[in-house]
Amino acid sequence: MPDSTSSRAKWRNTLYRIIFEADTPAGKMFDILLVVSIVLSVLAVMLDSVASIHAHWSGALFYAEWFFTIIFTLEYFARLVSVSKPSGYIFSFMGMVDLLSTLPSYIGLFIGGASYALALRLLRLLRIFRVLKLANYLEESAILAQALAASRRKLLVFLLAILLLVMILGTLMFAVEGPENGYTSIPESVYWAIVTLTTVGYGDIAPKTPIGQAIASLVMILGYAIIAVPTGIVTVELARSHAKQNIVIACPRCMLEGHAQDARYCRRCGEPLLTHDQQKSGE
Repeated sequence: MPDSTSSRAKWRNTLYRIIFEADTPAGKMFDILLVVSIVLSVLAVMLDSVASIHAHWSGALFYAEWFFTIIFTLEYFARLVSVSKPSGYIFSFMGMVDLLSTLPSYIGLFIGGASYALALRLLRLLRIFRVLKLANYLEESAILAQALAASRRKLLVFLLAILLLVMILGTLMFAVEGPENGYTSIPESVYWAIVTLTTVGYGDIAPKTPIGQAIASLVMILGYAIIAVPTGIVTVELARSHAKQNIVIACPRCMLEGHAQDARYCRRCGEPLLTHDQQKSGE
């Protein structure tokens, strides 16, 4: 019995390292195959929406979709088997994405005309973020995420200031231009202010009076200055982020990533982190 338990633990740990981590050749190969499968499955969904392609290749695309669906289903259950606490994976963000990106094909078997659920299949693209750990960009992406998290309050204040600014500008343009020039309401004018301040400029609403055009010119110039603000905020936080994290090691219990290089236990739940030595010994 101990040998059987040890063998099962070793097998599960090995499967876990292949699926959830990318610091082994097998793990990198798994991630590469998963990326290829995700891209091809999304490409099949997109091509199937083109009428001319659907008319000639609908059968092949149908079988391709079910092939990838079965692959992702097996992968989903393999993830459940490999973790020590399946509920932690099921109710995690990426666990929900994995499930929702697979369900539409099965829903279509029981609910006719459920083609609207095809949009959920595009959630598979989000799964590529999980697989980015096979590249050397993981540490940099973690630093970027850390910088964004540290900047969230400043960015929120900035967005609130922009919201107040566009409301003032919209109200001003409504008073200057009026309904006769297309500014039929304050919300409509606020929409113009947002489009103009962000330098998008759809052109569906434009000022006609000299005063309105002068205000619009100032808003356009102000838009270029405002674009640099959030970039500067995040850049400062990026410069402060020097912490080196071990991104390829994920907690087998709560699925948390981003532990310190020398971490041996999860900082959230205290679960021991798997190492190469533990994998080989089956502990």
